[in-house]
Amino acid sequence: MKNIGFISGSLREASYNKAIINSMLEAAPEDWNTYIIDYKDLPVYNFDIEGENEPEAVTAFREKIRESDGVIIVSPEYNSGIPGGLKNAIDWASRSRTPDEKPPLIWKPFAVAGGSPGSIGTALGQMQIRQSLLAMNAHAMTGPKFIVGKVHEKVNTDTMRLEDERTLKRVPSFLKAFDTWVDHFKN
Repeated sequence: MKNIGFISGSLREASYNKAIINSMLEAAPEDWNTYIIDYKDLPVYNFDIEGENEPEAVTAFREKIRESDGVIIVSPEYNSGIPGGLKNAIDWASRSRTPDEKPPLIWKPFAVAGGSPGSIGTALGQMQIRQSLLAMNAHAMTGPKFIVGKVHEKVNTDTMRLEDERTLKRVPSFLKAFDTWVDHFKN
């Protein structure tokens, strides 16, 4: 079994990107143990509260990433970039509780996906997410890309699932590519 975590770049309950995650969870390989890695309770990154006395939410967030064999971030794009809450979460995960502990992002396989109402989807936001991950020596999968433009026309917010057949057909190949990507880095 592979432990694969999913992080939504949106904190909104009825997020289009959470609907994409739900569709990915349904299509996930049978040998994946999947779960959501939540960051809604993280404080704004502050070196002064880092270390032995850091908030429990920070420790729990880092541990979920650490125990994952790979992580898929599915995020919207805000103002042509990475959502602030997600960037804050990445900043927390780029650090460690003690000097002798490796930050959980280092050498961790990641994939990035997402959708936004705009026609170019999340292309610019995904570039910024990858840039932050690469700065921490995380292994960000370069392709295939999973960018959903006009996501509001492709998601059913009642069922919280993708309904666009063309987009749904891309989900299995994206997940298979990530499965191979994780295998490449497993010890």
